[in-house]
Amino acid sequence: MASVKARKNKAGSFLEGRGYTRADWDAVSDNPEMTEEELKELRPFREVFPDLAASIDRKLSGRPKSDNPKQAISIRLDQEVIDRFKAGGEGWQSRINEALRKAVGL
Repeated sequence: MASVKARKNKAGSFLEGRGYTRADWDAVSDNPEMTEEELKELRPFREVFPDLAASIDRKLSGRPKSDNPKQAISIRLDQEVIDRFKAGGEGWQSRINEALRKAVGL
């Protein structure tokens, strides 16, 4: 049933609850479709706005890469051990890592 609504929306009918109001829809509903000539003139965002694209990439890249990144592994621990570390609140995995570092002399 959702696919029927999605097809109706693509066909040009208003669909409530998609982040826009009926007034928003009405304000743009009379925009003409692009011509073939206009479509041929379109260029990629990165080509038209290279500085802005680079800025967006930097903001989306997240935290800087670590020189010594941690690795995700699977390990089986006793439930009591997990419960004890989790009881200390957030950061319990880091505390396990620190305990293991001390245990191996790092």
